[in-house]
Amino acid sequence: MTGHEPGSRPLLNRRLAPFGTTIFAEMSALAARTGAINLGQGFPDTDGPEEIREAAVRALRDGRGNQYPPGPGVPELRAAITAHQQHHYGLAYDPDTEVLVTAGATEAVAATLLALVEPGDEVIALEPYYDSYAANIAMAGGTRVPVTLRPHEGAFRLDLDELRGAVTERTRLILLNTPHNPTGTVLTREELAAVAALAVERDLLVVTDEVYEHLVFEGEHLPLAGFPGMRERTVTVSSAGKTFSFTGWKVGWLTAAPELVAAVRSVKQFLTYVSAGPFQYAIAEALRLPDSYFDDFRADLHRKRDLLGDGLRAAGFEVYRPQGTYFITTDITPFGQKDAYAFCRALPERCGVVAIPNSVFYDDPDAGRSQVRFAFCKKDDVLIEAGSRLRRLGS
Repeated sequence: MTGHEPGSRPLLNRRLAPFGTTIFAEMSALAARTGAINLGQGFPDTDGPEEIREAAVRALRDGRGNQYPPGPGVPELRAAITAHQQHHYGLAYDPDTEVLVTAGATEAVAATLLALVEPGDEVIALEPYYDSYAANIAMAGGTRVPVTLRPHEGAFRLDLDELRGAVTERTRLILLNTPHNPTGTVLTREELAAVAALAVERDLLVVTDEVYEHLVFEGEHLPLAGFPGMRERTVTVSSAGKTFSFTGWKVGWLTAAPELVAAVRSVKQFLTYVSAGPFQYAIAEALRLPDSYFDDFRADLHRKRDLLGDGLRAAGFEVYRPQGTYFITTDITPFGQKDAYAFCRALPERCGVVAIPNSVFYDDPDAGRSQVRFAFCKKDDVLIEAGSRLRRLGS
């Protein structure tokens, strides 16, 4: 080899070498191959409101969004996002300078980290974390610093002392996810106030992934941007997929101070540039649905949480009750097993159900080695059947 021929070094950027195929793709392929019930990847098995789907059709037929939409997002959607933040949280944003529409929350987080993080910067993330966070930090050249949510009295909790101890002179930002995937933790007012005070004291930026903002079953969702000193240092991320059950549309957004939005837009323009033109108009209508929609949606998922949770307990799992999201984390120790990855690989053949091993969401796999995550954003009969199948584990 001369050093200039293909194969003289690994083709994949070394920063991304540890990541490979996502666990969601792997387990969804396993579900398709075995015909198992897929409670792994977090997507609903029914579409969202018919009126919103028709709004997308109407936009397509009217020629709205079929060509490149404006880079920051269509004005109707940016206005709807600011109205939503004002109505639900009392947060005022300028739709022209403080909102950016993205290709889902995934792009919003990626573009934000690429914009704000430089090589050598440390990024604190709550562990276990959604797998794209680790990859995004790596792409930006940052160093991931995990702060672990640990089981306590049937749920997962943040250790504020551990968070404070993780901050160093190299810390650039804190990446929060509340309601938290995969544990279902909803950070309390006291916890968020402590995070805010720490960020102000140490002059840190904070990125908050709030895609499950309308799926809080216990407690309340409080955007960190509303806490003292946080308006100018917080990038708030959300999306339409989880709230309106149109995950394939990939319509996300972020709100932040003008300087932060401008920085992220500088990156986003070289990623997707724009996306989901006609769907943006439909989501603008969705965000203006009456409060009853959000209340009914939350109540329905709350009921599904309890339906699957009861089935998992009956099957023999230790169940950590989530306060939000549409995932339940369980522990397989009661089955005399410790390796969640091996358990999930075998589960489709054993029971005809697919789940996700939480161990892949930790830097230290031993921390979540026996944890398995199930999604409950499915039809009732699917959840009931899954519970019935999982009872075979005890036979």
